[in-house]
Amino acid sequence: MIVVKFVKEYYVNIVAYLTALLFVYASISKLLDFENFQVQLAQSPLLSAYAGIISFSVIIVELVLAICLCLPKAQKMALYGSLGLMSAFTFYIHTILNYTDFVPCSCGGVLEKLGWTEHLIFNLLFVFLAFAAILFKERKENPNAKLFRPVWLSIACVAISSGVVLVLFLRSEHIIKKENNFTRRFLQHPLLKEKSYDLGVNSYYFAGIDGGNIYLGNTTAPLFITTIDTGLTNAADIKVQLDNKNYTFRNLKLSVRKPYYYMYDGSVPVIYRGRINDTLAHTISYGDAYFNQLVVLDSMKFAIRTQRRTDKQYTIGSLDLNRTKKLELKPDVLEKQIDGIFDVDGILTSDIQNGKLVYTYVYRNQFIVMDSSLKILARLNTIDTTSRARISVTRLSNGNNKMSAPPFSVNKGSMARGNLLFNLSNLKGKHEPSKSWKTSSIIDVYRTDEQQYIGSFYIRHMNNTPMSAMLVSGNHLFVLIGNELVRYKIREGAFKVNSNRNRPLWEQPVDKGTKKGIAENLEKIRRKPINT
Repeated sequence: MIVVKFVKEYYVNIVAYLTALLFVYASISKLLDFENFQVQLAQSPLLSAYAGIISFSVIIVELVLAICLCLPKAQKMALYGSLGLMSAFTFYIHTILNYTDFVPCSCGGVLEKLGWTEHLIFNLLFVFLAFAAILFKERKENPNAKLFRPVWLSIACVAISSGVVLVLFLRSEHIIKKENNFTRRFLQHPLLKEKSYDLGVNSYYFAGIDGGNIYLGNTTAPLFITTIDTGLTNAADIKVQLDNKNYTFRNLKLSVRKPYYYMYDGSVPVIYRGRINDTLAHTISYGDAYFNQLVVLDSMKFAIRTQRRTDKQYTIGSLDLNRTKKLELKPDVLEKQIDGIFDVDGILTSDIQNGKLVYTYVYRNQFIVMDSSLKILARLNTIDTTSRARISVTRLSNGNNKMSAPPFSVNKGSMARGNLLFNLSNLKGKHEPSKSWKTSSIIDVYRTDEQQYIGSFYIRHMNNTPMSAMLVSGNHLFVLIGNELVRYKIREGAFKVNSNRNRPLWEQPVDKGTKKGIAENLEKIRRKPINT
């Protein structure tokens, strides 16, 4: 009887003060590590697009509720507010556990030691305590009143708060993938570093990959082809002999597409071709076109970027050596904004697996997907917001254009494979720590068959040297960093999309067996949820 009397008398205040203490502790923990809290909140699959405003709002609401819970006149309203806030936290964790395998980490203090399930139970306990306190408070103030009103008000608080989280989740997903809000989604451990190979020098670049071999060119030794197996165990060099080398080359490049390798410069209108393992390369094109970028489409057909004679602007063209009219320009591909040269600068790459070409602008947030005949299939956007090139160009008296100020570079490199574009970004997104940008390169992954951002991942620098090139083949990513050729294993399903629904893996419906597997993986790489 004494215990029951004590509970009736003091239960509401005990719950109010205990909840106020929890909110004060949680808010102070967030404030003490606010940058980390905000950065990690930005990784949430539910709230990432609103990380900025939510990071401040949660702290303010927790402190206001903590104060009101200690004031007798405001206590009842604060209990309803606490019920709603704890319900929102609980619904957030429930959604993370059941509908996504992308797990952010935003805890602090003692609550950081709690796992996802423990945290869910912890929150549910406070939801129950707050609901019971509301009923006790109502009964104490109105002993003869029915509890119909407080029960329905409590249900409304739970429904509204959970609904707000749901709306934020749906809206956040839409903004990140469709509206180009510059908030990155970092994928959960998509890569596992397996092996590296010391090349000795840092002047190598990827020339191609096929048949279990990687082919490397060397800017300081342009007539050498370096072949290394994909297991990174053995390397061999072949020195190429050109059938005619009476030209003044500026930058002789190598490209390999079995069964041939190609040598070209572009400042000299010549293309050489030789069979792999044959040291002699024959001239197959001379005087057909000048160019500054070239992609091999087949043995006698190429996609190039060149300058039009009429206005010196960059344009994409097709060079088909089997046709009478070998060069065909496609002036509608690159869209001029300022000068038609620097503003349309970009990287031309091919998706051999799907027969596509992708041109990624350097100074704006767009990439163009084309088929092998250079017909535009889509103009798609990267997640940054630079839709117009931010460059300053001066036209010299000789008619040439020159940058008159440092340009605002958006994209530094890209490669396409299997309807995916791997883009080396040059811009820091919202809530990303500066330290990470000093120690890592960031790759953003996009679909090339529709407007969709898949996610991002880091490639760590080695000896303070960033990556210079990348190549994807099968379930491996190869990266050149300084003197090193590094092989990463791509986690199964990391960039997988559902062929029926055209969605990334974490959006796909899963059966019980798959859910169990995801749960087991989450347990292995467990991170903590947002603390209350």
